[in-house]
Amino acid sequence: MPEIRRPPIVGRYTQEELALASRNSGMPLEALRYDVTPAGLHYLLIHFDIPAADAASWRLRIEGLVSTPRAYGVAELQRMPARTLRVTMECAGNGRAQTSPRYPSMPWLEEGVSTAEWTGVPLLVLLNAVKVKSSVKEIVFHGADRGIDRGIEHTFSRSLVPQEALREDVLVAYAMNGQPLLPQHGAPLRLVVPGWYGMASVKWLERIEAIDHAFEGVQQSGSYHFRSLQGEKGVPCTRMRVNSLMAPPGIPDYYGRRRTVDAGPVEIFGRAWSGDAPVRKVEFAVDGQWQDAVLDAPVGEHAWRRWTARWGAQRGAHELRCRATDEAGATQPLEPPRDVTGFGNNAAQRVEVMVR
Repeated sequence: MPEIRRPPIVGRYTQEELALASRNSGMPLEALRYDVTPAGLHYLLIHFDIPAADAASWRLRIEGLVSTPRAYGVAELQRMPARTLRVTMECAGNGRAQTSPRYPSMPWLEEGVSTAEWTGVPLLVLLNAVKVKSSVKEIVFHGADRGIDRGIEHTFSRSLVPQEALREDVLVAYAMNGQPLLPQHGAPLRLVVPGWYGMASVKWLERIEAIDHAFEGVQQSGSYHFRSLQGEKGVPCTRMRVNSLMAPPGIPDYYGRRRTVDAGPVEIFGRAWSGDAPVRKVEFAVDGQWQDAVLDAPVGEHAWRRWTARWGAQRGAHELRCRATDEAGATQPLEPPRDVTGFGNNAAQRVEVMVR
């Protein structure tokens, strides 16, 4: 696939970036108060158009190198034994707008993350039913949303190797937070791949295909790679890097979102997550002085963890930061990691606060 990529830019946001920002949406950081993000506040990234979808007539086809290809209706899937998982999902481009030069795409600051409870049928059950052949190298998931990217018309499609696809926690989901999927969240069916960045959880899922070679789709081989240099192949984005956020304290300025709090004791709280390993600790800093925060007990293998810290706020301007470390030993960096397209920015959050 030829390398057709927009060059990084410095300076004002483009009209195209503003159009993407008005079409997609991040989770307001005050919504970190919710263990489970309300569906209307869950972040959204929609590459093309939301396709028209009728749950009554929708069919999920499973085909390719399988012994018994078949198609499932939504009602049929809903009658099968279900599983509900609480899953934190983050866009791979979260934090892109904080880098300079930046890649012109959806200009995420840090709100491209949320947690929901997804209900559906384990993908493992469906793949076992059709008997995937031993020659299969990848399982491809095709969405119904279609458009043009890098000059190529395609549906949004992604693949997983069988070892990942056959995990017990990968779901073909039909419900979110106990309600049928909303159109913008992939109704009537979507994939949910816990631990991975959100691009793996293909929405409007209509076809699953078993193949005996590497999938070379635009969104698989041409995008979603970590690249430190323009033109290099890079490393595929897979599991979420360790990350954390705090709910900004006090009240905001309308235009600049700068925070104001009253002097005295202030409770700071936030969430921390990692797709690689459980979160081990969170640290909180005021003007560069770090202290350990208090971690709540885990609420699920794939869900973020709440943390809290106490701050004796004193008058003047201050910078607050937080950073998490997971059980694999990974800690958030203080500065954004170098990436040509702005993927995987897990630099420690900064919040500027004026104490009055």
